[in-house]
Order: sequence, then C-alpha cells, then structure tokens
Amino acid sequence: MNGSILIIDDEKKHSQLLSRILDLEGYQVLLAETGHEGLKTLLLEEIGVVISDIKLPDIGGLDLLKRIKETNPYLEVINLTAYGTIQDGVTAIKNGAFDYIVKGDDNEKIIPLVAKAMEKALLQYKVHKLENKISKKYNFDSILGRSPKLLDAIHLARKVSETNATVLLLGETGTGKEVFSQAIHYNSSRRKQNLVALNCTAFGRDLLESELFGHKAGAFTGASKDKKGLLEEANMGTLFLDEIGEMPLDLQAKLLRVLETGQFIKVGDTRTQEVDIRILAATNKNLEGQIEKGEFRMDLFYRLSGFQIHLPGLNERKEDIQILAEHYLKEFSVKTNKIVHSMHPDYIKSLENHTWKGNIRELKNVLERSVILTESPILESKVLPFEFFMEYGNDTHSLSLEGMEKLHIRKILDYTSGNKAEAAKILHIGLTTLYRKLEEYKLN
Repeated sequence: MNGSILIIDDEKKHSQLLSRILDLEGYQVLLAETGHEGLKTLLLEEIGVVISDIKLPDIGGLDLLKRIKETNPYLEVINLTAYGTIQDGVTAIKNGAFDYIVKGDDNEKIIPLVAKAMEKALLQYKVHKLENKISKKYNFDSILGRSPKLLDAIHLARKVSETNATVLLLGETGTGKEVFSQAIHYNSSRRKQNLVALNCTAFGRDLLESELFGHKAGAFTGASKDKKGLLEEANMGTLFLDEIGEMPLDLQAKLLRVLETGQFIKVGDTRTQEVDIRILAATNKNLEGQIEKGEFRMDLFYRLSGFQIHLPGLNERKEDIQILAEHYLKEFSVKTNKIVHSMHPDYIKSLENHTWKGNIRELKNVLERSVILTESPILESKVLPFEFFMEYGNDTHSLSLEGMEKLHIRKILDYTSGNKAEAAKILHIGLTTLYRKLEEYKLN
C-alpha cells in the first residue's frame, strides 16, 4: 500500500478542488465518477483512503461502502454528502466508514481527517502483511519432508488444528515438536491471539509455578509486585507446554484443574481467575511408564492425550535427509555470506548413513559447521565431524577385525583427504606401517 487516495464523486468541480487540496499535501490522488468505476480502480491500484460521495449515479454510497469494506477491509472510507442526516452518519459508521462529513465543511476538516484515516489504514495494512507472513512461515506446507510417517503426522495436525482439542506431541528430542505446535496454533481459530511456550525443564519447581500461574506481590521473597502468569498471557490463545513429563506432580494437579474447569489461582492469591486457553503439550518421555512409577498423573495423561501425534525421528525418515540438508545449506550459505551451492554425493551418503541421535537439530548443526569449514562451493565429506568417520556398516565382513581395520583406515583417509602422514598420526601408527596396510588391504 503506497498511501494513495481515491475520490469517488460525480460532481467534477468538487472532486477536482478536493484533489488539488490533497495534492498540495503530498498525496497521490485518483478520481472516479461512479461507484463501479471506483471499484474497478480499487482492483488495479493500491489505495489507502477512499473519499466517497453518498449519492452516486449508479450505486448508493452506503452500499458502495459495504462492498469496499468487504473486499478491502484494511482500507479506510470517508463519506461525503451534500445534505447530512444523523441517521445516515450512524449507518455509515456502522458499515465501517472512518468518518462522515457534510460537503462545505470538508475543505476545513478534510486534511486532518485524511491524515488520521491514512495512518490507520497503513497500520492495518502492516498488521495484515505481518499476519500473512507469520501464516506463511508456520503453514503446514513449510514443514519439509515427504516420508510417509511425516506426512501422516502433518495430516493429523492439520485435522486437529481446526478444533480446540488438547494435543499431545510425542517424539524424540529435535523432531520438530515446537514447529508442529506453531503450525497447529497459526492454522487454528485462535491464530490472532497469543501462542505462549513454556519448557518445563527450564525452571525449578517454585519458579515454574510462578511462571505458569503468576503470583501476587509478597507471595514469596523477591515478589515485589504482581506478576502475570503464562496462563493469563495465553488467554484466548494457545499454551504450549514442552517436556510436560518433567512437571512436578503437585503442579500437574493444578494444571489438571485448569483443563477441567478453566480456572486457576495465582501463587499467594485466594481469588479464582478464569481463562480460555488451548493446551498443546509435548514430551520425549514414555508417560505411561512414568505413570507406573508414580511420576505422572494418570488423570492428567488422559486429559492431555485425547489426540496424540507421533513425530518420527530422522532415522525413521531417511528419505527426508537430503531435502532438509539442501534447505539448511541455502540458509547457512546466506547467513555466512559464502557461495556453497551443492553437496557431493559422498557427503549426502554420509548424512544418510549417520545415526541421528539429535534428529533435525543435530542435522542443522552439522550443516552449519560444514558451511563454515568448507573452502569449496561443494560440501565434501572431509568437513563432516570426526564421528562420521567412526561409524561402520552393517555387512558381516565389516564386523570382523580385518574388515573393521580396513574400513577404519579408509574412513580416516577420507577424513584427511588422502593425506597419509596426517592419517598415520590420527591412527597412532608409523607411516611405513600405514603403507604396508594400504598394500595389504589394496587401498592404494
């Protein structure tokens, strides 16, 4: 939106005078003589404020106002009339007009009025663009991967996002539970309200209670003033509780009360407060196993787990590794201002053969490290962390002493890019011994 103004008025003398006044104030002004002409202009041009006569030859001004606001909710409309009535003014404002003024008064009032209307229109447009950007960023289509298990998880998350159901996200550390929680929230009816996240491992028991429920001044040492808890911050929106399995049992009971009644009490308070929130929870633990040990409440588990989504680890979706690696390669190439455009097939193979204990988070770290270390526009195996060269295959021969030694020497040579002196140093053997083994294993 560039802050242009559209005047819709069939009285040419009036519209041209108004146009000159606004032009002197630095506005770009467009003219239309009919409602239909004005609507066509709105399709072709970026307009911030419309100044429209109430009486037009083809469309009633109030009907035109309604049509403009339906298709351009972020644009502001100022209605003009030769003979104003209170009823017309009230109707115009109800239909979404910024203001309603009588012709003759407009020359004095129009400049400050247009300035206020334009300021509001531009602000609304910025908010709209930001919401679209957030929506695009957290769209389910932005979750990378094509493996069946991941697509199943995305399908379930799409379905449940349309509801207010509590969701329990299950999966190993680094599988993208927070990404899924964001996608569920921003594709729900609560998208315009807060998404508040709390990691239950980040605080001790007392601080966790204060963070979640808030506290009154004087509730404990250091509580000098009232504090809003995350439940209040998330009111009408969504609260994401990560690592829910780490929450102490007594706080679990209080959270259960919130889920069952929509009520909570601040630390140090006696007054019950009501809250309307959606809970999304995540854990990498076996909560049913914790229930057997008495570490997690069964009733809370059933309240949280009405809709479970399992997020597959990277080892369950090997076909997605190259897709993710290419994405992070682009990201870190831009971030480090380096021209690194592709990965060598051996580099990709090493990624696919690796056991990803840290899942996507670990893969992201490996790509960032690789881009920082490489001197080439193509990522090669030699920039991978050392542990990649310590992993062995599953064939029977590789499990024999001879097979493991041969494979180990080959991997170390790959790591040193064929530098035999450096390889001998890493292997803690003499260079002569290395040459003998290379001949013995036909690795030359």
